[in-house]
Amino acid sequence: MLIDRRTMLFATAALAVHPAAAAGSMYVSQRPKPADRKYHSPAVEREISRVGRMIADPKLAWMFENCYPNTLDTTVLSVTADDAFVITGDIPCLWLRDSSAQLRPFLHLAKRDKPLTALFRGLIARQARCVLIDPYANAFLQDPAARSDLPSSAHDQTTMKPGVAERKWEVDSLCYVLRLASSYWRATGDRTPFTAEWAQSARAIIRTFREQQRTTDAGPYRFQRRDIQPTETQLWGVGNPTRKVGLIHSSFRPSDDATILPFLIPANIFAAKTLRELAEVAQGARGDADLAREAATLAGEIEAALAAHGRMRLADGSEVWAFEVDGFGNALFLDDCCELSLSGLSFLGCAPADDPIWRRTEAAAWSDRNPWFVRGKAGEGLGGPHAGFDLIWPMATIVRAFSSNDDTQIRACLKVIRDTDAGTGFIHETFHKDDPSKFTRPWFAWANGLFGELMVHLASTKPHLLRAVI
Repeated sequence: MLIDRRTMLFATAALAVHPAAAAGSMYVSQRPKPADRKYHSPAVEREISRVGRMIADPKLAWMFENCYPNTLDTTVLSVTADDAFVITGDIPCLWLRDSSAQLRPFLHLAKRDKPLTALFRGLIARQARCVLIDPYANAFLQDPAARSDLPSSAHDQTTMKPGVAERKWEVDSLCYVLRLASSYWRATGDRTPFTAEWAQSARAIIRTFREQQRTTDAGPYRFQRRDIQPTETQLWGVGNPTRKVGLIHSSFRPSDDATILPFLIPANIFAAKTLRELAEVAQGARGDADLAREAATLAGEIEAALAAHGRMRLADGSEVWAFEVDGFGNALFLDDCCELSLSGLSFLGCAPADDPIWRRTEAAAWSDRNPWFVRGKAGEGLGGPHAGFDLIWPMATIVRAFSSNDDTQIRACLKVIRDTDAGTGFIHETFHKDDPSKFTRPWFAWANGLFGELMVHLASTKPHLLRAVI
């Protein structure tokens, strides 16, 4: 049976599964045997060896070896000349956001490794076809003719098309599609993936963003779900009222939780950034001046709306980016626990690391000003309604380490990450603030890859941090 994405998967006996880790003896690799690995890249294997040798902390080195190749080892179900299907882990579906992020740790190797080149080309092509099936869907099935059998989406009141696994409209899903394509283009200069079909999907993304500005009507998208949690549905299918100011409405957040105020600010910031990137790819890879102009024009509209409506003042009077707004002057301050968050804006290249408003925003998100900031015996971090109370998302901690230039803060993040794996050698969706042996999603490739990506990043930027036991 398929697993609901938000189902609790608490593993209370994790230490018994890996007694070697619990006993502090030799760390045994948790990778599948070579014959059982889904996909192989010689460049990735060399990178594991290179970076692994730099990590003095034995547990962090073990976790890096397990986590960095996890997407290739376990989630690449198929690769052909013009297709690749990459699942998120414990759910056998392709999330546009997750799959894009899962391949990102290998971008710097793609130009000189043929298997990675094929994988990136295939996923860019598959994502383009997914967008053309339904730009409002966030997750897709391997068989484009199949009907979803996810228990969570079986009775959703929305237009479910063949090939769609779940149809939660999240602005960031399409942003990650654009980011994957632009990042690959910048890393390789390879024009191969940027076909007429890709350009058609890019125009579908622009059209969908414009529909969800809702300047003339509510747009075509509706979604309601029969669920006891209000985070799983939208009021009357469209959400709370807004004043139409040029921002894009997002029905759901990157965590798959419903928005409260429909203008999700970090998603709109990311949309403007990735549209600018689309303009560069359209011109550079295809010579498509019209597509470049369409993307840049929409990016400019969103940027102007963000400048006018995207900020708020906290109780102490400090100005920060809001999390959600409605265009009427109402705003919410909290933060999501995924990459695409207020805290993650620098990591995603949407704000300079020394930008004063972003620094104030990130500091406030990692404080009691954020109702979903969690502190416990095992550490502190960001949580959210998706998994429930008292749960910390390691992903947000990894993003904080990426975004910081403070060695003390980075070491503190690494210690929390190292000490909250429950002896499994992998990164989970969440762990309990007082008891890391209680966690959700034992197989979550995005989080595993993000941790691996952090270690590769530190090997280049702060190798001295890896040369010491944390």
